[in-house]
Amino acid sequence: MGYNQSMVDFKAKLKDVPTDPGVYLMSDSAGEIIYVGKAKNLKRRLSSYFFNLANRTAKVMAMLEHVADFRYIICASEVDALVTENNLIKKYSPRYNILLKDDKSYPFLRIDMKEDFPRIELVRKLKNDGAKYFGPYMQSVNIKDIFDLIHTAFCVRECRRDMSKPSRPCLNYHLGRCLAPCAGKVSSEEYKREVQRVIDFLRGNDREVEKILTAKMKKFADEENFEVALSYRNKLKVLDKLVRKQVSSLPKDFNLDIFAFESNGIISAINMLVVRGGKLVGGDNFTVTCADEDLASYIYQYYSITPPLCDEIVTDGVEDAASLESAVCALCAHTVRVVEPKQGVRKQLLELAHSNAYDAMTKHGSAEERKEQRTVGAVKQLGELLGLKILPNRIEGFDISHISGTDKVASMVVFEGGEPKKAHYRKFKIKTVEGNNDFACMKEALTRRLKRLNDEDESFSTVPDLLLIDGGKGQLAYAKEAQAETGTEDIQIVSLAKREEEVFLGSDPTSPVILPKDSVALQLLQRVRDESHRFAITFHRSLRSKHMSESALKKIDGVGEKTAALLIKSFGSVEDIRRKTPEELAAVKGISLAKAEKILQALNGEED
Repeated sequence: MGYNQSMVDFKAKLKDVPTDPGVYLMSDSAGEIIYVGKAKNLKRRLSSYFFNLANRTAKVMAMLEHVADFRYIICASEVDALVTENNLIKKYSPRYNILLKDDKSYPFLRIDMKEDFPRIELVRKLKNDGAKYFGPYMQSVNIKDIFDLIHTAFCVRECRRDMSKPSRPCLNYHLGRCLAPCAGKVSSEEYKREVQRVIDFLRGNDREVEKILTAKMKKFADEENFEVALSYRNKLKVLDKLVRKQVSSLPKDFNLDIFAFESNGIISAINMLVVRGGKLVGGDNFTVTCADEDLASYIYQYYSITPPLCDEIVTDGVEDAASLESAVCALCAHTVRVVEPKQGVRKQLLELAHSNAYDAMTKHGSAEERKEQRTVGAVKQLGELLGLKILPNRIEGFDISHISGTDKVASMVVFEGGEPKKAHYRKFKIKTVEGNNDFACMKEALTRRLKRLNDEDESFSTVPDLLLIDGGKGQLAYAKEAQAETGTEDIQIVSLAKREEEVFLGSDPTSPVILPKDSVALQLLQRVRDESHRFAITFHRSLRSKHMSESALKKIDGVGEKTAALLIKSFGSVEDIRRKTPEELAAVKGISLAKAEKILQALNGEED
């Protein structure tokens, strides 16, 4: 199990790695760069990959199976490391890194106040040209609605005419939708005052737009031009939707970008929410299948393509907020803070982003693909992470249930291809163990199961790929004794301890494996363990209920152990017997009508 050591002695090589900040590049046996990462301390970070099992994620562990070598570049600071990492990711496009494409762009509104008569443009690329940009506008806000609101409420030009050449005004002037700078009807100063009102609107001032639209709607209604009045009413509805996106407790001049990261070990999702002028104006998800879980890397990549327009980056997924802050500020002409909120509205927005990311992760792909991820994908990942010789397609899970050593039972559940195979479930009454001894109970159950590998029963005759024992080293030791006594030591076996979810391998029970909490492999083991626990408890309760029912029946004069067992077998429980008629009880072999009446009288508390 573990990383590829066929080409390089990583332990020896790590001794020479410095503690400086820098960037490291991991390559496979063909020399291809498969991952680029950054570190505040190169030695500590690289050592964590190869020797710190507890901190590995499922995708990192899978990646390490392909790592044949690594090299590193020392950087002057963590900021330099972040920038260098980004450049190398773009250069090599490593398959285990998050890689953003340049065509992943969103719409912005651009206003260049250096022009004599600025127009509002819809663009998808930001340029360092001194113009004002507003956005990005993502899925929850229709940029065309905002664009239309602007040209309905404010008299600014939509045309691309050359303002240096006078021309006749277009229809918009006659409709009262433009000040007609093309025809010299307005000065540059007066026109720019109108554009400034547009900028105020984009910064969060909705009141003026609402007043303008309401006044125009009433004007046309009074003139009985109801069709135009209706169009203004519809515009007010659009504005109302936008106003309702106002985030409570946030000032109108606040511009935030919120980032959250979620992963299940196979699929990762990043959600970005955008707050502009105090309003939640959009959001988007980005799903990836890679080992990279460095959100700072993603954020810097994003802003290197689309420079930041926000004042704050809200996230909880970066190790070094100060370095990210410095690197991002270098990409724009204003200060951007990186904030990890502990409470308040920013914390609520971050929780919303996490919910969106989790939803995107769990719903990524088709229903069939998601199911395959949890089943076949989990089986494959489990084999990889535990270094199993045989892919654990058939897993048999075992558990014990009893109360203070009474009515001891064991369960055997079967999962094939990551899914329960209930027709193959089996249960055992423990026969040889005295008192409260879970270890011995587990040994008896497993011994009885493994002795039946040549049985006619299809479930028992099918050889499992993996045995899963509920418990720690103690249960596993007794289970291995059962294997030794039945000559089945070649069957792979593990145990899962509840407290820390440690996996003890039968091949090496002294060194437990901590599977990543996000891994579908661990989730599969948990499902098998929980199902074996449920099945054992259900059987135990059923058996205990039967014994209690038989005990209640045996208290009735004339009802012995044999008759009580016969009645329970025929009708199920005392409650079911109580609801029967004397004739129905008398239909049971050996019970007369008089005896049936006596039993019912006793059970229903009636006096003779």
